[in-house]
Amino acid sequence: MREVRINTEFIKLQDLLKFAGLVETGGEAKERVQTGEVRVNGEPCLQRGKKLRPGDEVDFAGETLTVRYAD
Repeated sequence: MREVRINTEFIKLQDLLKFAGLVETGGEAKERVQTGEVRVNGEPCLQRGKKLRPGDEVDFAGETLTVRYAD
């Protein structure tokens, strides 16, 4: 499990995938989300603009990301 720290109230799912380096572009993030490859908190998520807040977990490409606030 890898932590992704944010300084804002939330981060959108597509932005998290790019920020974490799991996809190269926003277009790739869109495609991966819309084909059901991404799970948020254990459930498939088809909303690329889903707002993720600290405590949310994202599973994609064999990795689990946990969103946390930066210190």
